[in-house]
Amino acid sequence: MVDKIANITKWILYVLLAFVFVSGILFYTGNLSEDAFISLSRILLILGVIIMFVSPIYTFITHPKNVVKLLISLAVFAIIIIVAFSMSTNTFSDLRLEELDVTAETSKLVGTGLYVTYILFFLAILTAIYASIVKVFK
Repeated sequence: MVDKIANITKWILYVLLAFVFVSGILFYTGNLSEDAFISLSRILLILGVIIMFVSPIYTFITHPKNVVKLLISLAVFAIIIIVAFSMSTNTFSDLRLEELDVTAETSKLVGTGLYVTYILFFLAILTAIYASIVKVFK
């Protein structure tokens, strides 16, 4: 039963991907108006978000042991965000912020996003190196 639902979900995602691809081609060739493209994009986004939330919930219902792994991953990610937020600052002057049309808070949030990206990239590299080393010794 689980494999059947996973297979159905996979095909639904393929159909959504096909809609995105076709609507993009139609829009860029001028066969789809901008308003229709935006409306279709919103619908596809909403469907994708629904699948994104329903699929893990179903998986957790069928495999409750995976909830612990998810909570650990979310806790680690929250720690990374807190560390990145504490590291980021607004380095722009008031004049420069006005020129860029942003606030100091926005500047700090952008810095947080950059630090999160840097940290996750560094962790991905460390994980790849660790996996390579462990594979050599096995």
